[in-house]
Amino acid sequence: MTYVIAQPCVDLLDKACIEECPVDCIYEGQRMLYIHPDECVDCGACEPVCPVEAIYYEDDVPGEWAGYYKANVEFFDDLGSPGGASKTGKIERDHPLVAALPPQATED
Repeated sequence: MTYVIAQPCVDLLDKACIEECPVDCIYEGQRMLYIHPDECVDCGACEPVCPVEAIYYEDDVPGEWAGYYKANVEFFDDLGSPGGASKTGKIERDHPLVAALPPQATED
């Protein structure tokens, strides 16, 4: 695992990170984007383009969002490693941590 998407992404789904990712390892869930831990090559291209600063290197995830490391890993437990997000399209589910959150305020 290298990079992690955290709570500021919930209900925002800006997708600028998807456009920057050279290996297509950022997958779209119902309410949040997730980085595949085995497909990410640790390039960091996604981090600076995130408009809400939701992407962190795994060792730099703020304590309040520490659970998102596990959420990014476990999101792929049933999915496995499809070899690219563009092959799967939107996945109509989220990790339970995300699914349990109330709707998040987003800027219009």
